[in-house]
Amino acid sequence: MLMARESRVSIKTTEEQALMRQAGRLTADVLDMIGPHVQPGITTGELDRICHEYIVGHQNAIPAPLDYKGFPKSICTSINHVVCHGIPGDKRLKAGDIVNVDVTVIKDGFHGDSSRMFLVGKVSVQAERLCRVAFESMWEGIRIVRPGTRLGDIGHAIQRYAEGHGYSIVREFCGHGIGRGFHEDPQVLHYGEPGTGMVLEAGMTFTIEPMVNAGRRHVKVLPDGWTVVTKDHSPSAQWEHTVLVTADGVEVLTLGAADRGDAAAAP
Repeated sequence: MLMARESRVSIKTTEEQALMRQAGRLTADVLDMIGPHVQPGITTGELDRICHEYIVGHQNAIPAPLDYKGFPKSICTSINHVVCHGIPGDKRLKAGDIVNVDVTVIKDGFHGDSSRMFLVGKVSVQAERLCRVAFESMWEGIRIVRPGTRLGDIGHAIQRYAEGHGYSIVREFCGHGIGRGFHEDPQVLHYGEPGTGMVLEAGMTFTIEPMVNAGRRHVKVLPDGWTVVTKDHSPSAQWEHTVLVTADGVEVLTLGAADRGDAAAAP
């Protein structure tokens, strides 16, 4: 069964890699654009509207989440103890909140997928530290991506860093292959054992997107069928990038404008 899954992982051609770069850059541009709007008093529905209009009107692209398996909005907004898949609506942000904005753009048939944490007004030291450790956990995984690395090595690096700082890793959700499809093989777990799992090859594209909880790792899905929250109501943070395995390392396709000087380097 494992071999059957591995055989379905797509290796992107040079032309497809260029299209993935385009989709990734557009995705990052949306997050760059929305950042200044993430302020106390704005609703998550307003953030969704602004992003939708930018993607459709300015980028002439498609917001992938809209109507994906019934999801009703163009982005996901996950506040405080919401782990992922928060549905934008009438909820107003307030000072002290932390919010993840998750954006996926389709351009010329290819997907770019990225998310960032935003700090709303002045937040607590604990909230800021959680967001920072989640960010650094993601980069612990990204930095070791290269041909010959195994998926278990990525998960282990992320888990070791997050748990070493006193946090837990959500296990029910993971990164994923991406390209013409929103969610492709392989699954990219954010925990695991080194030396296990699929061996990476040049041309693979996938997301790394650890969800890091301040409390226990356990989560539940709310009755809307989408919103995932921590069972113990502890805050959660997540960052996400789409990456390309290159001949000698990794290229991050969803870096923001401020970090595009060297697409293979961590900020």
